[in-house]
Amino acid sequence: MRELLDWLDDRTGYRGLLKSALFERIPGGARWRYVWGSTLTFALFVQFVTGLALWAAYSANAQGAWESVYFIQNQMLGGWILRGVHHFTAQVTIILLVLHLMQVLIDGAYRAPREVNFWFGLGLLFLVLGLSLTGYLLPWDQKGYWATKVATSIASMTPVVGPAMQQLLIGGAEYGHHTLTRFFALHAGVLPAGIVLLVVGHIYLFRRHGVTVSEKGREKPDGFFWPEQVLRDGVASLAVMATVLGLVLWTGGADLGAPADPTEPYAAARPEWYFLFLFQWLKYFPAGWEVVGAQVIPGLVVGLVAAMPIIGQWRLGHRFNLGVAASLLLGIAVLTWTARAEDAADPDFVSARAAAEVVDHRIGELASSPSGIPIGGGLALLRSDPLTQGPRLFEANCSSCHRVDGHDGLGRIPTDEAAASDLAGYGSRQWLSGLLDPERIATPEYFGATEHANGRMARFVQRGVAGMSPQELQDLQKVIMAVSAEAALPGQASLDAAAQTDIAEGRALISSEAINCTRCHTFGDMTEGDVGPVLSGWGSRAWMLGLLHDPEQEEYYGADNDRMPAFGAEGILSEDEMGLIVDWLRGDWYRSPAR
Repeated sequence: MRELLDWLDDRTGYRGLLKSALFERIPGGARWRYVWGSTLTFALFVQFVTGLALWAAYSANAQGAWESVYFIQNQMLGGWILRGVHHFTAQVTIILLVLHLMQVLIDGAYRAPREVNFWFGLGLLFLVLGLSLTGYLLPWDQKGYWATKVATSIASMTPVVGPAMQQLLIGGAEYGHHTLTRFFALHAGVLPAGIVLLVVGHIYLFRRHGVTVSEKGREKPDGFFWPEQVLRDGVASLAVMATVLGLVLWTGGADLGAPADPTEPYAAARPEWYFLFLFQWLKYFPAGWEVVGAQVIPGLVVGLVAAMPIIGQWRLGHRFNLGVAASLLLGIAVLTWTARAEDAADPDFVSARAAAEVVDHRIGELASSPSGIPIGGGLALLRSDPLTQGPRLFEANCSSCHRVDGHDGLGRIPTDEAAASDLAGYGSRQWLSGLLDPERIATPEYFGATEHANGRMARFVQRGVAGMSPQELQDLQKVIMAVSAEAALPGQASLDAAAQTDIAEGRALISSEAINCTRCHTFGDMTEGDVGPVLSGWGSRAWMLGLLHDPEQEEYYGADNDRMPAFGAEGILSEDEMGLIVDWLRGDWYRSPAR
């Protein structure tokens, strides 16, 4: 073995290189304050290793990016830990970079002859921020897509060349597949290569010029990099790794939102915390002046920081630089805190964030269902889900007249009064019982704001039902069970199965003298007048779809229809869209076993 090592040293000279690296003299001895550079290098190394492992399972295309990240997060062995370590190490890296730069400024290690090394460190900061910005898009989820769209729009503000720069970044006129592939190329290729070059140059220049030590620090005896400083660096790096793993275990790893949907605006989109200050800063600039806040002033600030090695040569230059650095950090902290506080106090943002979290949780349920993710991808899975799409379609097309438990489908309470019945629980026994309640039928909950409030049905309930005997009311409850059973609601299936006897009696009683629903309605083969909606199949999926398609059909309201549009016949909604609304109202959607 010794002969092999001697041969290797003869060919490479590795022993001399190792000795010069490990036994570098440290004026004033090893110190804990010197660990920031080593921990930063360690964090970057972890980023590269975990990034390569993630790359092996990632698909950089708009059709498969989200799906591959879902696979990593939920199905690949240890994938959630791997992705969590990569995610949180990226954030820790930014903190370590800032701490390292502050240490350099405080120690005066940016002044001659170390100017170039300081500029390398500043460039490294911007490359790491670039890594974070490009990596935010790669999961191809809603928050990353819309936050990146906002971020890249800043490039379009550049005078003259702005639109061309933005088009170059996103790979065309629209955000899509080429945007993702370009960001991936930057994230996995260009930026890491730049970081490696800067780190190598940074370390070389550090070795060339040595550690900057104050006069007071030189009073202590000199030490060596090995073993004193190596031990401190190792302990600090271990603490960084423990912090990252703690964050992963505490949070469950990196988040994965719903798949990116260019057609669905995302009001809850915000940049990561390290860009939040810039987001808040831009709020203070009126329309037309954003370029000043986004480019001019930040450019001047960066120029001032880059000039610090020159300013530091002046008599009070070092103190000025420290004041500028402290002011910048304080300003960033205040802007970040203000952004958080304003978001927390904004009901629209809180509502949007809550709605986004519901959708994020829902897509996880759907993707983990027995059918899994279809060929169309996660977005197709979400777009075919009644629980998430039904409320949106209802709000856009139905909430101007109807309510669902008093709201518009999305949880908001409209200021205007409902013009038609509340559809919460439509088809259920509870809904029918309310309809046949003399005190409720003419209220906004049912017929109150419609022409039907003064129609035959309302008169029958207010007079006939109000005058029924206790036995007749019991019979009416069985009729309600029978009519409600026609809806075949998934949430009522067990109740219907347990009440087959009462339901059979209700079907027979529906044409009784006291109740006699068939005087106006058709039920099975029983009918007398047929002037109201057919009760056969009432509330079922097919019945509701037919009503939405054209309520003026004879089996529904016919000429008595009160303002309800023919959503299908008039092309307002497609069959799939009507199906999503109906399934949502009926509670007919996939539920995970855990729910």
